[in-house]
Amino acid sequence: MNEIIDHEKINSGIQAFLEKSHGHFIDGNWLDGAANKTIDVINPATGDVISSIQSGDESEVDLAVTAARRAFDSGIWSKMLPVERARIMFRLADLIEMHTSQISLLEALDIGVSRDMMQMIGVKLAANQLRYYAGWVTKINGETITNSRARPEGREFLTYTEKEPVGVVGQIIPWNFPFAMAVQKIAPALAAGCTIVLKPAEDAPLATMYLAELIAQSGLPSGVFNLVNGYGRKAGAAISSHEGVDKVSFTGSTDVGKEIIRAATGNLKRTTLELGGKSPVILLKDANLEEAIPAIARAIFFLSGQNCMAGSRLFVHGDIYDQVLKGLKVLARSMTIGADMEGTYDIGPLISEKQLTRVMAYIDIGVSEGARLITGGKRVTSLSGYFVEPTIFADCDPGMRIVKEEIFGPVLTIQKFDNEDLEEIAALANDNIFGLSASIWTTDLAQGHKLARRIKSGQVGINVHAAIDPATPFGGFKQSGWGREFGREGLEPYLETKAITAYL
Repeated sequence: MNEIIDHEKINSGIQAFLEKSHGHFIDGNWLDGAANKTIDVINPATGDVISSIQSGDESEVDLAVTAARRAFDSGIWSKMLPVERARIMFRLADLIEMHTSQISLLEALDIGVSRDMMQMIGVKLAANQLRYYAGWVTKINGETITNSRARPEGREFLTYTEKEPVGVVGQIIPWNFPFAMAVQKIAPALAAGCTIVLKPAEDAPLATMYLAELIAQSGLPSGVFNLVNGYGRKAGAAISSHEGVDKVSFTGSTDVGKEIIRAATGNLKRTTLELGGKSPVILLKDANLEEAIPAIARAIFFLSGQNCMAGSRLFVHGDIYDQVLKGLKVLARSMTIGADMEGTYDIGPLISEKQLTRVMAYIDIGVSEGARLITGGKRVTSLSGYFVEPTIFADCDPGMRIVKEEIFGPVLTIQKFDNEDLEEIAALANDNIFGLSASIWTTDLAQGHKLARRIKSGQVGINVHAAIDPATPFGGFKQSGWGREFGREGLEPYLETKAITAYL
């Protein structure tokens, strides 16, 4: 769009949004919670309270599930002509793009990133995700199956399958890039014909609530999308255990994912879990270091390491080990720390004081375990928000906690290897409970592809890290989760397959 953006008008509009009473979006209306309890929303760059939301629990979740069930059973969405469903999804994508500046500003305030980053990554990705799945709506088909059963003379079998929406789905999203995360869950569910009860992250709910207002303008029927604010231990747990929910999709920590699995056993609801990561980055000795070193820094320090795909375990061949350490140290020390709307800083804040305490505790653990701290390791006390220096530990051992456990902060661990045996290199990278993402850096693409096949991870990049796309399946091996998001594989968990056989 070439229109002139009136930032003053947008800012005043967002200020009014922040000052509103933020309840729960249920059956097409905003409702206050029964308990009238609130949660403060804090700007992590300053530590200031910028808004508040209602804190819902079982009662609000039950209202939302009831509305979603009524909408699903009525067929108002699932039985709508596919082309009409697609049209509404395309309209929502257009509305998101029309409100790019407002969404980006809210996300910047909520999680401490720049508006430019949100415009380029968060909002654009979300709109494209909706359009990708809107394209699938008219292409959800079953198939005719050739039946191998013996049949009497003159009789035949006709067997075919149909795809049906799974029903009411509960969706629980995290606080890192919450707007894009919400849309990436909503889009395939809507495409399949499901109805939704979504819980935003209590630490960063603002842009997702703004999304609910855009959904209300899109033409989506009431009750198809519902939003309940609240803490994970209350509202999230109620969604996971509710007998009226047919499926749960969750992105967050592995520990919470395990709790959701236990809660889902009541009615054996289906689950999709995108959980933790401790992604390996492998530098073979022929890697192009001019490209690899800056990419490694981005892979771990992007969003201050608060990224499930963060390249937090670096493995470097001994021939280039010292050169890589020197390059990363120089690069990390050159990074600027802070937060502003224009994105002039390299390292932003952690999401909360709780997360800051967690990251600093892990840094202390790394020092006590004997890892060599080559740069960083301190809280930035000159700023009022939750900032930590980009931190690099060298000479790490596989058994160290900072190597094994997900820190979710700007902390890189480095290990050295001295052989060229791909099986042994892969064994080092695979020595972890997680398997979400990985990358290999080499100029020998044959070696890169051979090693990629040996890495136990849902996604592997060769000379690139974390290359996500709406059409590319994303998810983890091992304790990084169940199922996939993005691509056709991200649509399937929202569909049931029914086989029908007729004796003709």
